[in-house]
Amino acid sequence: MTEMRPLTFLCLASYFKGTTFLEEAKRQGCHVILLTREKLAGEPWPMDSVDERFLMPELNKRPDILHAVSYLARTRVIDRIVPLDDFDVETAAALREHLRVPGMGDTTARFFRDKLAMRTQARDEGILVPEFSRVLNYDELRAFMARVPPPWVLKPRSQAGAMGIKKLYTDEDLWRRLDELGDQQSYFVLEQFVPGDVYHVDSIIWEREVVFAEVHKYRRPPLAVSHEGDVFVSRTLPRDLPEVAELKALNRQLMAALRMVRGVSHTEFIQAEADGRFYFLETAARVGGANLAEMIEAATGLNLWAEWARLEVANARGAAYRLPETRQDYAGILVCLARQEWPDLSYFNDPEVVWRLEKKHHAGLIVAAAGQARVEELLDRYTPRFAADFLAYAPPLEKAPV
Repeated sequence: MTEMRPLTFLCLASYFKGTTFLEEAKRQGCHVILLTREKLAGEPWPMDSVDERFLMPELNKRPDILHAVSYLARTRVIDRIVPLDDFDVETAAALREHLRVPGMGDTTARFFRDKLAMRTQARDEGILVPEFSRVLNYDELRAFMARVPPPWVLKPRSQAGAMGIKKLYTDEDLWRRLDELGDQQSYFVLEQFVPGDVYHVDSIIWEREVVFAEVHKYRRPPLAVSHEGDVFVSRTLPRDLPEVAELKALNRQLMAALRMVRGVSHTEFIQAEADGRFYFLETAARVGGANLAEMIEAATGLNLWAEWARLEVANARGAAYRLPETRQDYAGILVCLARQEWPDLSYFNDPEVVWRLEKKHHAGLIVAAAGQARVEELLDRYTPRFAADFLAYAPPLEKAPV
């Protein structure tokens, strides 16, 4: 009897993240290949869970990446290609298309990377989005500015977080910025600035069904935190709130509209001050950044990275994915840039502190409790202390560092 070969997973990592995915894929019996950047060679990758590691100067340059992975495929049967970072989503899709490996292809990947594509698709499927315009035809831009009062935000279509986002207040602000961008201006989208509270829904999708979703709320919108400087705070919302049910329903509608078949997603909605309605802001086909996965695990016991690996393995083996049992606790996270190289967090010693960030010039921790009120109480107490003792500010980057 011929022994079955292990599944081979090729994992792309333009940044150091996704170590739990690598560990779980290996635990599931996979042959794990890590393809990352040369500058990340010294990061503490879990090499006992990585069978082969290959380094390239960059992972997004084509045809270099297509040639490199095609060369690997001469002697390896690659079963799945997994992007561990947002910047790898489109690269992974292109590789799947080229090698004919199952998974999200180019068109769907654009819905989860391209801010113009995701907004257009969501709007066309009946989901509320802030008013927006592609940055292409100048008459369209003039009509947009005449119809939609400022301020507006000019966003890169395929960056992450707050990188490259500019808030504009006049027509002249826009034309000046477009002159600076030159031939790069079509890679941006112009959007109405909507004041309000921002929520995020982190979910697992299996065969087009959202099988897990948790709703959280930022204390301040991430755009304001990154552009004005503040402590980044998010926390689990009480699960019986009407807005939680509404956001879960919106998330299900959005995942169907964007043609998500399986995987994980991190999606943001804003509740507009003007009318109280929820508007879709953006989404991503990956685990949320800023250590949100650790916060979700503290509240539910479920690790999104590990579950993503489990569902990919289940699909590759033709098996069913079953969500494990989860807790219904609550958690909150605080993170900020720190003036100190290694800030001293020993003052924050309540028993509900379940995780501390270990990263140079950063302060961060997670609190978890059985009740949401205790989490809010600790965040109320800790946030001003973080701001006074640690907070440093650096303006957001124009684009991802190379």
